[in-house]
Amino acid sequence: MENIENLLEKAKEASKSSYSPYSNFPVGAAILYESGKVYLGCNVENASYGLSLCAERNAMSNAISDNEGSRIKAIAVYSPCQTLCMPCGACRQWISEFCIGDKETKIILENQDKKAIVLNLGDIFPFGFKLDTKNN
Repeated sequence: MENIENLLEKAKEASKSSYSPYSNFPVGAAILYESGKVYLGCNVENASYGLSLCAERNAMSNAISDNEGSRIKAIAVYSPCQTLCMPCGACRQWISEFCIGDKETKIILENQDKKAIVLNLGDIFPFGFKLDTKNN
């Protein structure tokens, strides 16, 4: 199984592929699934910012395209421009959709001391939207 530091290193490598000519804010993500597979993503910007794709959603889309059927155990997010590079709100909602649980899915970030810190999804997204399909 991937350890925290390895996952963060993979996110750092993924950030090098970023296409971010407008913000100059490269981001990389590495996602560990229950299956043991790791998927990478980087942000891909567009002149129309709303059409940009975040690294986290890019990595999740790669997993879905690869028919990954298991849930997210951990996700590392990294930018050389900012410590504690948190997933945006849209990415938090996407992570919530594919996570194993708010308390179980780990979010890995790099702090000011270049050390990995680990939070859980519930720490950064305590009241995420959940569709109750049983009552529809």
